[in-house]
Amino acid sequence: MGLLQTQVLSGADVAGLLDRLVVKELPGGRGLAAWSSLLRAHATLLRQLETDLEKETGLALADFDVLAQLALAGGSLRMTELADRALISRSGMTRRVARLVDVGLVSRAGADSDGRGVVVGLTEAGVARLTETAPVHARGISRLFVSRLDDQELAVLESALAKVTLDCTFG
Repeated sequence: MGLLQTQVLSGADVAGLLDRLVVKELPGGRGLAAWSSLLRAHATLLRQLETDLEKETGLALADFDVLAQLALAGGSLRMTELADRALISRSGMTRRVARLVDVGLVSRAGADSDGRGVVVGLTEAGVARLTETAPVHARGISRLFVSRLDDQELAVLESALAKVTLDCTFG
């Protein structure tokens, strides 16, 4: 078979390969456990918040996030800015907004300034739905996250994550 022969690594070899590759970039594995914990906590919390919100209100977490981002912005945002702020991808934003328009929770209009952009706005029904779902979501955040950490832990976590976000944003 010569050059075309592919070598298949055993399970232990593959695990060792990953370890060697990671240690090369993270000497001594510094920070890897913290990173892994952050990813697991994020995934677990979002999954549970999604389940709870949908079970109690029938609204998907990504839909709630769109409504919340619009409310935080004063009621409307350009589609591109909404996509940047939301917990969903830009590619999924157009479809999500279309569904929210179909159920009457948001409106969509051309941007006045250049006519090329799209502005998404909360409707009265969207404000009513947000009013119904925000307390459920806030209770979930309190129960699943805030209540499990003391004030000092919350402050350290907030500071550390803000620093990472700022450093990643402004390089």
